[in-house]
Amino acid sequence: MTLRFVADHCVSKEIVESLQDAGYDVYRLKDIAPIDSPDSAVILKAQELDSILLSLNGDFTDIVTFPPARYKGIVSLQLRNHPETIALLLERLKAYLLRYSDPGHYKGKLLLVEIHRIRVRE
Repeated sequence: MTLRFVADHCVSKEIVESLQDAGYDVYRLKDIAPIDSPDSAVILKAQELDSILLSLNGDFTDIVTFPPARYKGIVSLQLRNHPETIALLLERLKAYLLRYSDPGHYKGKLLLVEIHRIRVRE
């Protein structure tokens, strides 16, 4: 089974297409839910679609509000207002996804994707 993602509204077309080109299923939020959906609805939609949430939104890194144990997985790209790092973040993320291709690996985890590392919180 291939990994499946729901890309939050803040995730660029470039990122979505890069993951799709790598063979992953990626739903764009704007195609499946209102663009102004609150965070709680966004993560619920990811759950309904049996998908990992992909976001740049720092709100999803709040493990009190969004405890990773409740979800199929959250991947937070740590762009920090530096779009020039997108290629490096994608390179790091795709290498990780290739290494850990089982969707069960992501359940209950928050991945914080940075240029030089990926931190995993459970």
